[in-house]
Amino acid sequence: QVQLVESGGGSVPTGGSTRLSCVGPGRMFMTYSMGWFRQAPGKEREFLGGINRSGGGTTYADSVKGRFIVSKNNAGNTMYLQMNSVHPGDTATYYCAARLGGLHMGDGSAYRYWGRGTQVTVSS
Repeated sequence: QVQLVESGGGSVPTGGSTRLSCVGPGRMFMTYSMGWFRQAPGKEREFLGGINRSGGGTTYADSVKGRFIVSKNNAGNTMYLQMNSVHPGDTATYYCAARLGGLHMGDGSAYRYWGRGTQVTVSS
């Protein structure tokens, strides 16, 4: 059973920054493409950004482009989401997910493994 574990959530002031982490087993992220999603109460799950298995390619949703950065470490077992200039609309539960292949990274149905999520609350 592959387990992904997110951490780094909490309360962040408007305009502030925080970094989320997603840890997976072994060198999993060298095999799988990875993505970050979020879901706020009463809203659909939203793709935020993703990174391919080589780490050389990233893609972002327009809603976070220029504010959020996806990266991963060289060991291939941790992915990050750097969140900058946050606002109350960023309040949600944030999830990381893993998939094979790198096309249509925003398609949540293509992801095979999901973490349980970490809550981020942006205070005004």
